[in-house]
Amino acid sequence: MSRTATEARHGKAEGLDTLAPAEILVLLASGQQAAAKVVDHAIPAIAKAADLMAATLKSGGRVVYAGAGSAGLVAMADAMELPGTYGIPPERIAILFAGGVPTIADLPGGPEDDASLGERDADIVDAADCIICVSASGSTPYTVAVAETAKRRGAKLVAMANNAGAKLFEGADAAILLETPPEVVAGSTRMGAATAQKIAFNMLSTLTAVKLGHVHDGHMVNLRADNGKLRARAARIVADITGIEFDAARIWIETAEGSVKVAVLLAAGASGVEAAKGLLARSDDMLRVAFAELQASKSSMKRA
Repeated sequence: MSRTATEARHGKAEGLDTLAPAEILVLLASGQQAAAKVVDHAIPAIAKAADLMAATLKSGGRVVYAGAGSAGLVAMADAMELPGTYGIPPERIAILFAGGVPTIADLPGGPEDDASLGERDADIVDAADCIICVSASGSTPYTVAVAETAKRRGAKLVAMANNAGAKLFEGADAAILLETPPEVVAGSTRMGAATAQKIAFNMLSTLTAVKLGHVHDGHMVNLRADNGKLRARAARIVADITGIEFDAARIWIETAEGSVKVAVLLAAGASGVEAAKGLLARSDDMLRVAFAELQASKSSMKRA
C-alpha cells in the first residue's frame, strides 16, 4: 500500500473490470462525488487565497498559475477563462506548465520531474505577483521548484495539493488541502483529485472576482462581450439589474462599448459614459457602490 493517499488503492475497486458497465459507472460517479465533498474543508484556505489573489490584481501584479500533468491542465483552464468571464486583462495572468502547453493530444510525463525547468520557468515571477501552484501529490519536482523559486523572488504563494503534509505546502501563504480519497483507478488523479481541484479553482477565482467588483447579484458584470452570444448576455444582465427592456439594454451596451457596468449606470441615469466611468473610478470599480452614489445624487438633486 502506498503511503501517498493519491496513489492508494480504492477499497471497492477489486474486480472492477469484471463488473457490468452500469455498476462500473456507479462506482466511478461515487468516487467523483466523494472527492467533491472534501472541498468544504478547504473553504478557509480558499478564502485566504482569494484575498491574496485579489490584492495582487488590485496592486498591479500578476496571478501566475503553475502545474504539470492533469493538475496543470485544471489550473490552465481556470487561468484561460478569467479574461473572458471576468474581464481580467490577459497580461495580468500567466501560465507555467511543465514542458509547455501541449499542441497535440499527448501529455508527456518527463517534464514534471525536471526541477531545473521549474526554476527556469519561474524566472518570470517577481515580488508583485501571486503564484498558484497545484499538484495532486504535492511533491511534483517541477511544481515544487516553481513554488520555491517564486517564493525566493518574493511572490505570494498559494499551494494546492491532495495529500496532507505535502512538500508543496512548505512556505505557502495559503495552503489548500483537498484530501480526496483513493481513486477508483489507483493513481489516476485526473479523476477525483482533479474534480476537487476544479471545484476549488472555480471557487477561488469566483471569490476573487467578487472581491474585485466583477460580480453583482450573481451576474458577471465585467465579462468581455466579444461575440454575439456574450453581447446578448451582457444586455440581459443590464436589463435584469435595471429593470429595463432587453432592446433598450442592448442600446446601452452599444453606447457603453460593451461595458456592462457603464451600461447599467447609463440606464440608471448617469449623464454620460465619462460620468459613469467616474462613478466607477470613485467606487473602486464596485458597481453596487457606484449605483448607490448615483441614486443618492439623483435624490439630492430632486430635493434641491
